[in-house]
Amino acid sequence: MTRRIVRTTIQLGVLTLIILLLVFFLDNRFGVLPEVLHNALPTHTAGFVTVDITIATCSTLNILSSCKLDSRWHRVEKDLYLSRGWLTHAFIHIEKKREAELTEKDRIILDVRVGSLDPVLSDKNQGAERWESRPGGIWLKRTPKKRESDNANAITAVDVLFGSDAVEARPGWELAQQPLILPNSGPENQEAYLSVRRGPPAAVHKPTLHVNKDGKFKILQVADLHLSTGPGICRDPEPPLHNSGKCDADPRTLAFVKAVLDSEKPDLVVLSGDQINGETAPDAQSAVFKFAHVFIERKIPYAAIFGNHDDEGSLSREALMQLTHSLPYSMAEMGPTNIDGVGNYYVEVLARGASSHSALTIYLLDTHGYSPDERQFRGYDWLKKNQIDWFKTTSKELKESSSHKSYTHHHMDMAFIHIPLPEYRLLDDIVPSTGSQPENPTAPGFNSGFRDALIEQGVLAVSCGHDHANDYCSLSKSAKGKPELWMCYAGGSGFGGYGGYNGYHRRMRVFEFDMNEARIVTWKRIEHGETEKQLDKTIIVESGRVVPA
Repeated sequence: MTRRIVRTTIQLGVLTLIILLLVFFLDNRFGVLPEVLHNALPTHTAGFVTVDITIATCSTLNILSSCKLDSRWHRVEKDLYLSRGWLTHAFIHIEKKREAELTEKDRIILDVRVGSLDPVLSDKNQGAERWESRPGGIWLKRTPKKRESDNANAITAVDVLFGSDAVEARPGWELAQQPLILPNSGPENQEAYLSVRRGPPAAVHKPTLHVNKDGKFKILQVADLHLSTGPGICRDPEPPLHNSGKCDADPRTLAFVKAVLDSEKPDLVVLSGDQINGETAPDAQSAVFKFAHVFIERKIPYAAIFGNHDDEGSLSREALMQLTHSLPYSMAEMGPTNIDGVGNYYVEVLARGASSHSALTIYLLDTHGYSPDERQFRGYDWLKKNQIDWFKTTSKELKESSSHKSYTHHHMDMAFIHIPLPEYRLLDDIVPSTGSQPENPTAPGFNSGFRDALIEQGVLAVSCGHDHANDYCSLSKSAKGKPELWMCYAGGSGFGGYGGYNGYHRRMRVFEFDMNEARIVTWKRIEHGETEKQLDKTIIVESGRVVPA
């Protein structure tokens, strides 16, 4: 009797397995299961799946041509010629459908390649796979199997990036190895690269910053990268005959950034504005991804504010901040929307270990761009009263919070801006210290009082960019001669921005916080010459107090 029960159980189990496999096979081919059941099953691609990709080309000479297809197509709003084609424009179009709306005629895209040859001919691993040709050298591998919409390889989003140095910074996205093949694309046009996402958007987790086990925390300030769409053109490179005089701005700039990152190993990078050279960035997204990729691949958190050039390209300040905020390891925030500017926020650095107590607060504020009142105040804009009020209110609230009060050592605060404050001009109460000032500071003509607010709230140092060749730190003193605030320049880092000034070498500034001693030490790193030297190394804060150099 026992053997019969065991035998019957095994037979039922095998029969059940066969039925399940048969149902799975039939559903995979013909979708026999009801949609309500599909929706209850695990899915990689919720919502829409991509069923087709094409390019629509139009000409200003042909009034019948159109760069916009019918309503079933979604257009990627980037002219593949970056609006630089004299007569021709072209746009990527994608067709998406909800999984529940897929018909027998629909084909789900599982892979995309770009090239002049069928991937079967150029890739031996493709075997007998069938690829479909589209304009621009696009090749699609599609399947009629509805259940492949759950495949992790299913294409769910499509984008375009530009430039021979383009990189993809978003997790789950893959950049084509070859550029799109476009007719009438001259040397003045940047190459266009297709980028696709597989599966659903990847979750991006923001890091929590902590002081290291040794009690130290290091910030690298990178100012004025001036990145372009494409490699960019060097301005005032030093030495002029370096690399036989050949100089592509962005590759050389990013090689410098990478070298300093790998040497200094900072815990946080602060990008203090003009990351993008708007005039030469018709696709600012491609430029953003270039700097972000450098930090992401090294798993280094980074924060960013904007300068006067970032939003002169294809994206507004708001769009740039949304993009930067969305990327891995980014600490950048939009900030409150009820005050002027985009990117007024702070970053907390917690004490070592698993502590929830704040040891260091980094304030970042938007100094805007150009003066709103050129007749009265020529030059550049200034921090507005509502920004300064927000800073003071936020600082007071943080000081009263349990996170700050519970910290048993000296809590330290620092600030970063792009355009220097009026007090950066070397006046009687500003004592020049380390570094040099080959440029007159291009500070706002109107003084809104932010330096006084920084001192009032106990901020120990503020650092800016903007004036590329200035790299000094100056000590602001009270009327009685008491040291109150260090005001530093980082120096310009990017070859896409101006240099000059008697052989100026690009540079970056380091701030090292020693929480054991409540000490801040700063130095600079340069791109050429004594590249390993900690240039003008200076103690600016000791025992939590501002001290002379």
